[in-house]
Amino acid sequence: MMQRRPLPITETLLMLAVVASFAHAAWWFVDKGYLPQPFVFDTNDTFMDWFNTAYWANRPGIYSVWRSIYPPLSFVFLDLTSLPGCYPGSPFHARDCDWLARGTIAAFYLVDIALLWIAFRRNDPRTAIPRSVAMALGLPLLFTLERGNLILVALPAFILAYGPVTRSGAWRAIAVAVTINFKPYLLLPALAHALRREWRSLELAGIATVLLYLATLAWVSSGTPGELASNTANWVHFVAGQVWNEVNYSTSYAPFLLLRKSQLPLLEFVPSRLVEGIEVAVPVAIRSTQCLALAALAAAWLQPRALTQSRIATILLGAYLVTQSPGGYTQAFLLFLVLLEPWKGGAAIAIVAAYLLCLVGDWPLASVLKLETQSWLSGRPVLPEFGLTIGHFVRPGLVILIVWSLSIDALVRVALAHRATRPVLGLAA
Repeated sequence: MMQRRPLPITETLLMLAVVASFAHAAWWFVDKGYLPQPFVFDTNDTFMDWFNTAYWANRPGIYSVWRSIYPPLSFVFLDLTSLPGCYPGSPFHARDCDWLARGTIAAFYLVDIALLWIAFRRNDPRTAIPRSVAMALGLPLLFTLERGNLILVALPAFILAYGPVTRSGAWRAIAVAVTINFKPYLLLPALAHALRREWRSLELAGIATVLLYLATLAWVSSGTPGELASNTANWVHFVAGQVWNEVNYSTSYAPFLLLRKSQLPLLEFVPSRLVEGIEVAVPVAIRSTQCLALAALAAAWLQPRALTQSRIATILLGAYLVTQSPGGYTQAFLLFLVLLEPWKGGAAIAIVAAYLLCLVGDWPLASVLKLETQSWLSGRPVLPEFGLTIGHFVRPGLVILIVWSLSIDALVRVALAHRATRPVLGLAA
């Protein structure tokens, strides 16, 4: 009878570090009345990702006036989970009025935790507790909760699609469709089916995605591919003007390239030599990571059974997040995939990086913004200070480390599999 391997002591210590960081952030909030960096410095904006979107779900002009880039599913969901009578005025009024929406936010946070536990428990009972705790109390999910972002709603479907929760191909296909219709960049991990030549699974997921899109398009009566493409192009220009928000909690170093052109008096806080070094190093870091990820994915195509679906999905998603950042909270998807890995080889390095990315809070280097404002969460006036931090430089590097460690480990696995068997070029169900 095989003896169960003990939980790595490093993983236990990393979990305790996440818990300690959460406790510190809670103390900070009680003491100062607002959440520490990298939580958004507008302390009156809590849950507004949700309520700004719900506001337009309850009125016309979603794509023509607000110029949303969300597919219609987001607005169908928010229409069904909001109280229409709360939205004649501003989204801020709706936040105080709509108890159903606030309850839905809290409920999905709890659903996320429950499904994370189930997935990690079925994947490896030894590591289920530390990994569930780290995700539940870690920065990506807490940031998502504070923003009220629809990642809270997309994550359960993502767990069903890529975790060991269900074996049903139909349910997995539906779950993939839901994730893509909430967050289109989640098309990338779905392409793992293609690299593994799982054509039937890819076909089912594709059909489900299109059918769900068409059904929600009919419901909303807007959100055509042309509207989404046009609004996305407009959004790119808008985001370029929000450099500080992009740098504050990012998965990529790319926003750093915009700092010199921003209105932020950067050179008052950091040496010009550091800025010049960043401008040289960032493109090199991004391009080298992309090349290594592509090499690993090409190798996976040659030996489709050498790597798990979740490993390929991790590399696909990680390479995208290194290239550009759709927001730091998108790490919730990436870290879930990483924490499905066993503690061995290059995966152990990626797991350490995942725990570090779960640490709540930051270490300030220089104060840039000093505000006198109101905190919606604490309900009292606050005096927050925000600025450049260690995390601004370290977090994107940890995402790069995840992609590098898993890609190199993947190349080693494929090489070993290639020596043992010839490439499998046939079809897979």
